[in-house]
Amino acid sequence: MGWHREERVLMCTPLRDAQAHLPMFFSHLRNLTYPHHLIDLAFLVSDSKDNTLSLLSSLLTDLQNDEDPKMPFGEISVIEKDFGQQVNQDVESRHGFAAQASRRKLMAQARNWLLSATLRPTHSWVYWRDADVETAPFTILEDLMRHNKDVIVPNEDVWRPLPDWLGGEQPYDLNSWQESETALALADSLDEDAVIVEGYAEYATWRPHLAYLRDPYGDPDMELEIDGVGGVSILAKAKVFRSGVHFPAFSFEKHAETEAFGKMAKRMQYSVVGLPHYTIWHLYEPSVDDLRHMEEMEQERKQREAKEKEEKAEAERQQKLNDRFKDSTEEWEKDGAEVKKKIDKTEQTQKVEKVGKGQPKAAAVEGAESDVENERRPAIPAKSEKEAAGAGPKDSKPNTQKEKTRQDSSGNHNEKLQ
Repeated sequence: MGWHREERVLMCTPLRDAQAHLPMFFSHLRNLTYPHHLIDLAFLVSDSKDNTLSLLSSLLTDLQNDEDPKMPFGEISVIEKDFGQQVNQDVESRHGFAAQASRRKLMAQARNWLLSATLRPTHSWVYWRDADVETAPFTILEDLMRHNKDVIVPNEDVWRPLPDWLGGEQPYDLNSWQESETALALADSLDEDAVIVEGYAEYATWRPHLAYLRDPYGDPDMELEIDGVGGVSILAKAKVFRSGVHFPAFSFEKHAETEAFGKMAKRMQYSVVGLPHYTIWHLYEPSVDDLRHMEEMEQERKQREAKEKEEKAEAERQQKLNDRFKDSTEEWEKDGAEVKKKIDKTEQTQKVEKVGKGQPKAAAVEGAESDVENERRPAIPAKSEKEAAGAGPKDSKPNTQKEKTRQDSSGNHNEKLQ
């Protein structure tokens, strides 16, 4: 299956005001692992106001003239045709409910025109790929072919990354789904030209959507039969289109374009399968509300940064004041210690001079030091008169046995002399 059997692929990409997305799209083309010489590229540029066509030509020239012999693709087709699409390309216009029916019918015409002009008998597969896919496996063609289904899509509601304040991620669209009894009853109640579109409150279908069955840790090869398909990334066998299945530009079972394509393929007994856990990521395009919220967040950020800057400046100023006050305090303490030291020295000198008048200098100093030492000693309480009177008689007697013996010895000595 696939390149082992030299099966050729027709890769179709409709473009409208896609100048900003083309460099990213061509980087994906270069990274595809399916042999490039087995892939024919087909582009339809319609209702564009930017430089999509000129940039496309330039990028294709560089691609086909690449020095790597494995880089150039097969046949290249570029078709320019307008279909009168009046809906603007901004998010609100493209995804607004009121524009859905007419917009999708014109998109179906563009797809059918591109396919009819470029499908060759040599093609075994047709791969539809939008230009604004941000990330997808390089092996996506081989991965999808391996299932050998008539129509197969990855998690075709195609998840897109979002800013944290929007929840991080969400499905880009809800066009891959299984039919529900509620939706069938709704279809029966609508006019024959009505087109049911998913993800809008006006049409509550309660269908199981491929996007919400996604498990980041699920088996990427798990298959799920579906009825409607999204158009961001579709791989179909060429025989499906050769048998008459196409993209209805009218209401087919109350659907149009890719969702009606899925319905028509199933009506003609072809297998239509989705891979809920095989995910590709669509480019995030902010809505007007998103842009408004971003602007408010940016203003809040600037105010917060200004406040933080002001608080930081105030903290630095306060720190400088504290450091300066701390230095002054240390200087004051140092100066105070020096002053006290000088005062003590002066007082000591004065006492020396006072005590030392009429005395030798050494004695004066010694007396002064003694006075200073006495001043530092605690005062001894004076004796009372009674204690003083009682102390006299006691002092006249020998105080100790040793003194008495000394006196006796003195008396004996005198007697010998006589």
